[in-house]
Amino acid sequence: MDFSQLDLIHMVRNASIVVQMVLALLLFFSIVSWAIILIKYRYFRRALRESAEFSDFFWKSRDFSSAFAKAKALPGSPLARIFRIAYMELKKTSQAGEPVDSGDATAAAPHPSFAFSARFAATDNVKRALRRAINTEMTRMTQMVPFLATTGNTTPFIGLFGTVWGIMSSFQGIGQKGSASLAVVAPGISEALVATAAGLAAAIPAVIAFNYFMSKIRIVETEFQSFSADFLNIIERDILRVERRKG
Repeated sequence: MDFSQLDLIHMVRNASIVVQMVLALLLFFSIVSWAIILIKYRYFRRALRESAEFSDFFWKSRDFSSAFAKAKALPGSPLARIFRIAYMELKKTSQAGEPVDSGDATAAAPHPSFAFSARFAATDNVKRALRRAINTEMTRMTQMVPFLATTGNTTPFIGLFGTVWGIMSSFQGIGQKGSASLAVVAPGISEALVATAAGLAAAIPAVIAFNYFMSKIRIVETEFQSFSADFLNIIERDILRVERRKG
């Protein structure tokens, strides 16, 4: 038997048209998956780094105006984008916009003419703005990630289909030649198994990356919810403190 016939390129060239189409499809899945992996890895690395930087700055300064300026300087941070939207909504719904523009966040008080019910209405508006911002950021984070799950779930079966088809072609060739020697069987079987190997090569990195990104997404989502709750608590404490002073 000439083992040079088992060369990978030789096997692909001599495979049936169906197996070649399967391999081309698997190559497409693999290239797109690796592109997504690189894009999302860079996105999450930047997002986590800048979000941690913004969070540290926010809780150290506790000044909304300074935090807003810092948030604008961190465009890659989803947490900073969420804060910007909530801050602008708070300014928009606060009469005169004075309370959130200066000073310590815990000492900032709504305008005296701002009625108690109106203040809580402003809190509800901020809460809705936070919810919309979180949903937007979650959508942005999960973009393209489901394709990795699709690759991990489907490419092994696509490769298996190519293998089955290649083995069928090999047995057909054996029947036509009337010989079942190793020299006749090995090349065809090897060509068929290339499809299975290609399917697994596309699926394994995609599954690993999908699980990794989903774990990061769950962590970031938890941080979003915690920050949202803390931000609303600051606003509500300010409202209640102002009402006690007026009382």
